[in-house]
Amino acid sequence: MGDPMLAQVTVPDLPVGSWVSDFVDFLNSSLGWLFGFIRTVVGTLTEWIEGILIAPDPLLMVAIFTLIAFFIKGWKLAVFTAASFLLIISMGRFEETMVSLALVIVAVLIAVVVGAPLGILAARSDRFSSVVRPVLDFMQTMPAFIYLLLAVFFFRLGAVPGVMASVVFAMPPAVRLTELGIRQVDREVVEAAQAFGAKPREVLWGVQLPLARPSIMAGINQVIMLTLSMVVIAGLAGAGGLGETVVSGVQRFQVGLGIEGGLAVVILAIFLDRVTASFGPSETR
Repeated sequence: MGDPMLAQVTVPDLPVGSWVSDFVDFLNSSLGWLFGFIRTVVGTLTEWIEGILIAPDPLLMVAIFTLIAFFIKGWKLAVFTAASFLLIISMGRFEETMVSLALVIVAVLIAVVVGAPLGILAARSDRFSSVVRPVLDFMQTMPAFIYLLLAVFFFRLGAVPGVMASVVFAMPPAVRLTELGIRQVDREVVEAAQAFGAKPREVLWGVQLPLARPSIMAGINQVIMLTLSMVVIAGLAGAGGLGETVVSGVQRFQVGLGIEGGLAVVILAIFLDRVTASFGPSETR
């Protein structure tokens, strides 16, 4: 027999879901103009980049990617890039790949533009760092589908909710590794710059950010990888690109279609990873 006193204790029901739903409705009704503005700006930017990537002949774009790989990483990556993107063309998935690349470029650009300054603030203020850290933990552990659901609610279907969900999902590494890189800069180097009369802004741009570049680029690399994974999920929201190909393959039980989309995602991820990694660790005077 259980304790009768414990049997009388009841845990109150908290309608957290209703509270969140009401709050989201409030935001949508109060800030609808802001969400509309973001949708217009992000949608226009995404369409503009898509047009740049899709307009040229696919073989010309493959040549451009190959040259980028050669000058940045060498002939091995150039050979891989040429062979891989020719494979994508042969599968008939080049246009979807370029659409996904456009979504990644826009999402990474927004995530870095927002995340890097937050990382700088966190490195300069312990109080701000202690506040932003649990927020970043929450952002990284929340299931990606929840971000997509909220993005669709605020920005409707299409490419924009995919981009915005990717930004929220992928931004934490940009903040964390920017803060980490700046905090790891040798304090004696900073003090030497200050001793020569450098102002705080000059110390930041001339000393801390250059020395923190490996960590910052590692953060950008992680942002790109997380964005690619989210762009695939965003196919559920009609974002287009390879995500729509993969989702279509799953919904229709077409294994070949899903494999083609997944293989193109892997190729794009390897290319972007190798290119961005080359801007990371380097000798610094």
